[in-house]
Amino acid sequence: MISTRTALVTGGTGGLGAATISAFLAAGWRVVAPVRPGTAGRLPEGAIAVDADLTVRADVQAAADVAAGDPEAPLRAVVNLVGGYAGSGLVADTPVEDFEAMLTVNLRPTYLITAATLPHLVTAGGGSVVCVSSRAAVSPFPGAAGYVTAKAAVLAFAGAVAVEYRKQRVRCNTVLPSVIDTPANRAAMPDADPSGWVSPAEIADVVLFLASDASGPTTGAQIPVYGQA
Repeated sequence: MISTRTALVTGGTGGLGAATISAFLAAGWRVVAPVRPGTAGRLPEGAIAVDADLTVRADVQAAADVAAGDPEAPLRAVVNLVGGYAGSGLVADTPVEDFEAMLTVNLRPTYLITAATLPHLVTAGGGSVVCVSSRAAVSPFPGAAGYVTAKAAVLAFAGAVAVEYRKQRVRCNTVLPSVIDTPANRAAMPDADPSGWVSPAEIADVVLFLASDASGPTTGAQIPVYGQA
């Protein structure tokens, strides 16, 4: 199968990232995945790895240039999956360094990747940006103010992109998972019941839809992907 369009997918070595890359590859996309050095072997076969620190602007720009570097398969989708979770105490007990660390992990890469790829999407005639927030952004729980704030900021950022670039035919939508059923989450919560958690493959199907022409009229959406949770 000859790829006629490219997707750049961050967070590709994680459970959701691997499922998302696999879904795009199966649909015939060329997939570029920026990864930490030494982790490319954890990507699904067929993905194009680019070593990058997604908090560093120069690394991000290099990854964006690789993603846009095939004239036969222009960059048409950007999927921001990279992020992380760390709990803390209540707000008054949370060090500002821990609070800001959540913004760095969850918001900075999404901003840098999106900013670096938007000109390529515009040049290609349009495309789709998909961001990942969290159910916690709209339904907070105690002890995670940094994470909750960062994921809410992702929603606000995606909304700004949707408004600013819709006339250039670039759409931006966000998915909001509940707990994702990954090995890492099962290990972190051994006493929890994962039967209602949402699977990576289920979220990946929604992300692929949001990147596809089938969702062409949709921008600025906040899509809950909660499973049975």
